[in-house]
Formats: sequence, structure tokens, C-alpha cells
Amino acid sequence: MASPIETTEISPSKIEEGSQNTADVSDSNPSKFVVDWEEPADRDPENPMNWSSQRKWTIIGVLSFISFLTPLASSMLAPGVPLVLAEFKTTNNQLATFVVSSFVLGFAAGPLLIAPLSELYGRARVYHTTNVLFVFFTIGCALSSSMGMLIAFRFMAGFAGVAVITCGSGSIVDIIPTEQRGRAMALWSVGPLLGPVIGPICAGFLVEAAGWRWVFWVIAIAAGIATFISFFILRETYAPEILERKAERLRKETGDQRYQSKLKKSGTPKHVFMTAIARPAKMFLFSPIVTSMCIYISVTYGLLYLLFTTFTFVYEEMYGFGSRSAGLTFIAGGVGNLLGLAFTGTISDKLIQRKKDKGEAAQPEDRLNLIITVPGGLLVPAGLIMYGWTANPNIHWIVPMIGTAILGFGMMAIFNGVQAYLVDCYPKNAATVTAANAVLRSVLGAVLPLFGLQLYDALGLGWGNTLLGLILFALAPVTWIFAKYGQRIRENPRFQREF
Repeated sequence: MASPIETTEISPSKIEEGSQNTADVSDSNPSKFVVDWEEPADRDPENPMNWSSQRKWTIIGVLSFISFLTPLASSMLAPGVPLVLAEFKTTNNQLATFVVSSFVLGFAAGPLLIAPLSELYGRARVYHTTNVLFVFFTIGCALSSSMGMLIAFRFMAGFAGVAVITCGSGSIVDIIPTEQRGRAMALWSVGPLLGPVIGPICAGFLVEAAGWRWVFWVIAIAAGIATFISFFILRETYAPEILERKAERLRKETGDQRYQSKLKKSGTPKHVFMTAIARPAKMFLFSPIVTSMCIYISVTYGLLYLLFTTFTFVYEEMYGFGSRSAGLTFIAGGVGNLLGLAFTGTISDKLIQRKKDKGEAAQPEDRLNLIITVPGGLLVPAGLIMYGWTANPNIHWIVPMIGTAILGFGMMAIFNGVQAYLVDCYPKNAATVTAANAVLRSVLGAVLPLFGLQLYDALGLGWGNTLLGLILFALAPVTWIFAKYGQRIRENPRFQREF
């Protein structure tokens, strides 16, 4: 009889024979009941690593579009906030900021539940469920009849919409080999950075033409289309879930309950879930790599959102831009992001491939190569400071825009390099380490803008951005230190622990 580890196709006669002699089979070769990939594993069509390139990149394309669409909703309401306040008859500026930030708070809370669910039930179920919920909650925003209702639905939309941002890195690890992962990670991670930039550009025109509610109707329509397409494109990529389904088929076909997945997690479902839900916090607290990288990325991301609060005031009050033109000022940062994306995604994979061609083992620290992280770490504070001091009526408006483009380039280099590094360090827990990163990042992205205007009122744009730039400059060596000493830290017995 062919080994069930190698195939799920078992003839009825052999099933009967195996049922009559289960005791003998179990005693002679218990490993026959351990369900794994067919041998050789690199030819098993059920193994996601063996899928065609077209299928893999189509899946990544859908995930990338959704990871762009949900962050788009985070900032797209911003140009319509004055109309929201007028309709609901409130003048509270803190409430005006919070109606935008509540979505990002949902981004912070969602990963704590979504990451462990993806490890219990697989990626696909989580994607499909949360995509549908995101559409419904976005429609709820469009139909809101009070500020409280709008804030609540914004939070829930963020909670559901963060699924692809949380689990997308895990899906990439499931299907893409290390030497191609940089480009995939770059394509997927551009959404969280480019979405908040493009949102206000589109919304400036939409709000003026159709009102603030149409911001949500447009997002709901786009998300609905993406959700419909995802049902046909997205497939389960999580190896433990695929093998568990394979084992379940064998148990059903043979009537023998001893078939178990090789990757089955020990413990009851409740124990597995509680362990998984605690894992992001454990990784953040007990892994110096995760702690350092999450703090650096989170501060950078939070300051980006803080900077967004100044654009409308700067370009409307200093340069006399209209509301539509002010929205277009976000394009400069988006261009910088795309250039940074092209640079880091290409260079990162080439560095890995070059080592493999030489017969050397690639290390996660290769993702933090100084060719990538030194320019990124320096350009972020440089662009921030340049924007602060050149946003002046006596200086042409293109100059501060160049500053934001430089900032965008540097942010993408850091963001993409760090994200790929964390995933390469913890490939088995890619969704969890992404969740740990997303939670802190989203909290600072929601909270820091609440204090942005007070900071600039007290120090002005020049000195305010100089202060923020110096903070980021002080954090920049984090990636350089781990590029050199990261492997030594990872292999230190003090930090060798299972999460």
C-alpha cells in the first residue's frame, strides 16, 4: 500500500486491508499515520511552495491590493472632516482628529485576535471573513447618523480591515522562497504606506463633488469587488492547515482516526488559541530583535501620520492652495514611496541571490544591509527637517514637497527592510511578528497626530520637525547594529526560546 504520507489516493481494497490490520500496521510502522507532503516534497502539488509563479503572484497581487485599500480608508475621510463636524453640529477639534484616528486604533486592536485565528483556522478563512466584515462596517460608516456611530463603525472597519496587513507576510512566507521574498514583501508592504498618502488626494475631489458619505460608498464598492475576486483567487497557503485537512480526508476515507498532521499543534484548541494570542506580546517583550525593530518602525510610522496633519494647513494657508490642490500635495510622498519600494525590493533580493550563487548561506541580517538601511535611516530625518524649514511662503512650494519625497523614499527603505528581516527571523510565526509590529505602529499612528498641532503651535514647523528628525536620527543606528550583530543575538542561548 502506498504510504498515506505520500498520497491521499487510497483504493477501497487497500483501505479494507489496512482497516483489518491496523494494529499490525501501527505496531510495525507508526510513521505511516503521520501525514506530510508527498515525497519528494518539492513536487507535491498541494505544497504552496510548488505552485506556479503565475498563481503565487496573482495571490500576492490580490493581497497587495487589499492591503492598499484598507489603509486608504484610514486617511481618506480627512478632507471631509469639516463637513462631518458641520452635519453633526460639533466644533470639538479633538473629536475631529479622533474620528480619523479611530480607524487606526482598530488597526492596533485587530492583530491581537486575527493573528492567532489565522494560526488556528488558516489564512484563507480569516481573509474571507474579515473582508466581508470590512465591507459591512464601511457601509455602516456611510449610513451613520451620529458622530458616535461613525467613530464606532470606523473602529470596527479598522479592526476587520487589518487582516491582510497582519497575515499577508505569513502568506508570502508560505509560498515564496527566501531569494524572491524581498520583491513580494515590497509589493505587499507598500499598501500601508501608500494608502494613507493617496487617500486624501482622491478624497479632496470626491468630498467636494459628492459629500463625505461617498468616501465610504466608494471604499465599500472597491472592497466589495476585491472581496468577490478574492473568493476565486485566494487559496489556503498555511502548511499546518493544509496538512490537517489532508489528515482529515484520510481519516474520513479510511475510518482510521490515527492519521494526524505532522505539523499539528499540541494541546486543546483553547490552549493553542491562548498560546497564540499571547505570542505577539511575548515576542515583543522577550525578543530584543522584535522589541527594537517594532519601536523604530512604530515611531517612524507615527511621525508620518503626525506630519500628515500639517499638509492642509501649510499648503492652504501659506501657499493659497484650494482644497483639491492641497490634496494633491500628498503625491510627492507617494512618489518617494514608490522609488523606495523599487530600490529596496530589487536590491534586497539581489543581495540574497548573490550569496546563494557563491554557495554561502543567506542570513536574515542580509535584509538590513547597510546599502539599504544607511540611506533609509538618514533620508527620513533629512526629509522631515527639509520639509519643516522650507515650508515658507518665500520658498517655492515644490521644495517642501521634495522634502516629503525624500522622507517617503527613506521610510520605504526602512519599513520594507525591517519587515522582511522580522519575517526571515521568524518564518514560522510571520503573522504573529507582523501583528506585534502592527499593534504598536498603529497605536502611535493614532495617538501622535492628536498632539501634532500643539507641537507645531509651540515650536513652529522648522523647530518642530527638527525635534522629530533628531528623534529618528537617534533611532537610525538600530538597524545598523542588528545588521552587524543580529545573528550573534539570535544565536545567543539567552534568546533561544520557542514563542
